[in-house]
Amino acid sequence: MAKLTGKKKIFCAVFISGRGTNLKSLHKYSQKKTSLINLKLVISNKSNVAGVKFARKNKIKTKVINYKNKQKAEKKILEILNENQIKLICLAGFMKILSKNFLKKFKNKIINIHPSLLPKYKGLNTHERVIQNREKFSGCTVHFVSEKLDSGKIIIQERIKILKKDNPKSLAKKILRIENKIYPRALQKIIPNF
Repeated sequence: MAKLTGKKKIFCAVFISGRGTNLKSLHKYSQKKTSLINLKLVISNKSNVAGVKFARKNKIKTKVINYKNKQKAEKKILEILNENQIKLICLAGFMKILSKNFLKKFKNKIINIHPSLLPKYKGLNTHERVIQNREKFSGCTVHFVSEKLDSGKIIIQERIKILKKDNPKSLAKKILRIENKIYPRALQKIIPNF
């Protein structure tokens, strides 16, 4: 793989389903001179969400994909990604599982952020489970996406101490703040090797 030289940035797409808080932090990062990405595209499976509104307001090309038929949806997404020469996909609260066929087409080019210290607490309701099990620490993980849910190679993790007064809601808030910081750091780490 060719190393990035000079000021060449790679075209990146962010996939969302909701608020787009990590989209905002990736957009902010993409605006920096030191950034290695050009955030060219936002894909969402929902139309009326805050993340889509943010993307449109910031003039990022945005496509809302109807997911009634997963096969058709993925075919359409792949066409859009190819048209826009996308080299990296960042999942940021995208609540759909990508098929094996889709993953093969973007092998080692899709990353995700998950609100737990993987390999612990894969899947949903992580904060509830962490609190229930009286864990002392939690955090978040940026990882490559593989065929197994939340099981791809870890790029970066950050942990925080859970306080006695924490509940799933307060923990979610704290971890989201860390997510916003480490997602751009993960990109800085992997992109020079693209």
